[in-house]
Amino acid sequence: MLQHSFARWFLCGILTFLAAGFQVSFANQQTNSNHISHAIAMHGEAKYPQDFQHFEYANPSAPKGGNIRLAVISSGGFDSLNPFIVKGISAAGLGYLGTSYLYESLTSRAHDEPFTEYGRIASKIEWPDDRSYVIYHLNPAARFHDGKPITSADVEYTFKLLTTQGHPLYRTYYKNINQVDVIDAHTIRFNFEEGDNRELALIVGQLPILPKHFWENRDFNKTNMQLPLGSGPYKVKSVDPGRSITYERVTDYWGADLALNKGLYNFDEIRFDYYRDDTVAIEALKAGEYDYREENSAKNWATLYNGRQFEQKLMVREATPNSNPTGMQAFVYNVRRDLFSDTRVREALAYAFDFEWTNKNLFYDTYARTKSYFSNSDMAASGLPSEDELALLAPYQGQFPERVLSEVYHPPKTAGDGNVRRNLGAAMKLLKQAGWEINNKRLTHTQTGQVFDFELLLASPSFERVGMPFRKNLQRLGINMTVRMVDTQQYIQRVRSFDFDMIIGGFGQSSSPGNEQRDFWHSSQADHQGSRNQIGIKNPVIDGLIDEVISATNRDELITATRALDRILLWNFYVIPNWHITSDRLVYWNKFGRPGIIPKYGVSLDTWWIDSEKLSRINRPDDVKGN
Repeated sequence: MLQHSFARWFLCGILTFLAAGFQVSFANQQTNSNHISHAIAMHGEAKYPQDFQHFEYANPSAPKGGNIRLAVISSGGFDSLNPFIVKGISAAGLGYLGTSYLYESLTSRAHDEPFTEYGRIASKIEWPDDRSYVIYHLNPAARFHDGKPITSADVEYTFKLLTTQGHPLYRTYYKNINQVDVIDAHTIRFNFEEGDNRELALIVGQLPILPKHFWENRDFNKTNMQLPLGSGPYKVKSVDPGRSITYERVTDYWGADLALNKGLYNFDEIRFDYYRDDTVAIEALKAGEYDYREENSAKNWATLYNGRQFEQKLMVREATPNSNPTGMQAFVYNVRRDLFSDTRVREALAYAFDFEWTNKNLFYDTYARTKSYFSNSDMAASGLPSEDELALLAPYQGQFPERVLSEVYHPPKTAGDGNVRRNLGAAMKLLKQAGWEINNKRLTHTQTGQVFDFELLLASPSFERVGMPFRKNLQRLGINMTVRMVDTQQYIQRVRSFDFDMIIGGFGQSSSPGNEQRDFWHSSQADHQGSRNQIGIKNPVIDGLIDEVISATNRDELITATRALDRILLWNFYVIPNWHITSDRLVYWNKFGRPGIIPKYGVSLDTWWIDSEKLSRINRPDDVKGN
């Protein structure tokens, strides 16, 4: 920067500024020292030192070999091997951000820390105190599967490709990167816009690196089934379009000896089979057609996993606690629809969802009601706003609901006996305030004459049984909600194009929220098809609070900003919260070995391996006879 400044000042003849400029630059060098490390933490220090041998939750002696078969529930299968674009439905295992089986990123995250990135393709990471840029020093040993080295040119090409032609997520996520400089074949620098965005120095490392020589003469935005070229621990072995995809372990994988890979990626083959619905998939699991399932249905968990396989411990059913923020699953309004533009209407409809009855009669009382977009974390709003939160909200006084400051948000509650008369009365009061009244048993707008009809769009039959009792309660308000089931492909396309009234959707959260919040809630994303702002939020208060989340300089500031954001989201009633659980419910054939430590943020299947002794017991005919 000093050399460029000198040239500019010299050409302009402003020699008197040179000394002053030099003093400023020199002062910055003194106060903004550089860090060079194997890892970078969002706040504080990395858990694992420079010379660490492996992650604590991995077994470096785990044997390699064997196969694992997994299931994907999708009525439409898949039609693409490109996960980086809006078009098509990509196959499982390809990923779109961070390291996947096929594609590697510059860095990788540890599963037992809130947010720390360790060098992967990048052996070293360099950044200044103010995190105004980040430099990645690439490992010269890093290779694509065709043997060609991974260079800075590939990194630069990938960044430009994804942020110009890729999914809108990339443009949003990396919005504040204003320049990429290739220093040499193995050194690349990302410069950031002015302002506090400390997360950028970490999330740039999550960029999956694509081979320039493979893609530069191909149409990136065309969906196809051409086998892709990656650099990760696995490569695609075979594809049965729409039905299965199989990955095989790369025996000469360049990163096998990296400390962060020790004890990981132990299976020789990983196969994903596609099933149209849960019923067929569960029967296939018990028949031994695949090996492992994470169960999301309370009913299935309570009723379907029993019998001889489980009694003889040939199959295992277990729930493992985790500390993952659960995010928000909910009935999601599309506020682009005039019908849902009024906050009072959105609040009113929430009174028609009887969670307590649903939990008791459909879910065996296994779930907790979600009351925050950041449930199961210290970032969830609780009680009234703190002084620090009030300070963040003060500039927006009058632009958000007054109840944010005076009331604690709670979703409507019932006794669970099916009697929702009082709740429906509260709903009707709000609807009348918004200009709606019952006319000939139909809720009708008093000025426009519009009747209150809308559609709940679903892709999973398991949610239909949740939607129907909700529909019945809405009918008592004179509202007609049609429950429409479509196949997976149609559902994805309609949600991507915001062609829905209401869905049951989810907004997953990490232990360190940051730039991804723009894609969820920021006004700039409301009209970008394919973005995760499915709701259509355009709210300047939320925009400002997202900036506060992103610019937080320490954990306390992050928590304060996230809690304030949580309150504004909740009190605008953009969703009707559903439920959550704080454990992973696993069902699998008892053929695996696994480390003794489960990482804080959930089960890591990539650390498991095939236990030959357990496998031989399963394979003995006497053990599985009658299954």
